[in-house]
Amino acid sequence: MTFYEEPAHYEKTVISDLQGAWENLRRTVVENHPFPESERLLFHVDEGMSWESVRDLSQMRKTLLLIQNLCNVNSVPKEVTEWVEEVLNILKEIIEGDAS
Repeated sequence: MTFYEEPAHYEKTVISDLQGAWENLRRTVVENHPFPESERLLFHVDEGMSWESVRDLSQMRKTLLLIQNLCNVNSVPKEVTEWVEEVLNILKEIIEGDAS
């Protein structure tokens, strides 16, 4: 009987970059809590990182735009806004890459 062996190396992909950016966004929101709408923002970040959003990038994009709007109308720390922009840039790269 053969056993599946775990690969010894992993190739970095843009999807792993997206996952890392979401994780950094979440960590930054938690580290800067409390600020206006931080709990609501954290809820939507978790929604954006959910399995349903990962399987449907258009849903992820909608959630991310909602997060971006929450940041724009509230006083959020600069680091949070920077990570929102990073997630958005990577997601755009993935979506544009699919269209090519």
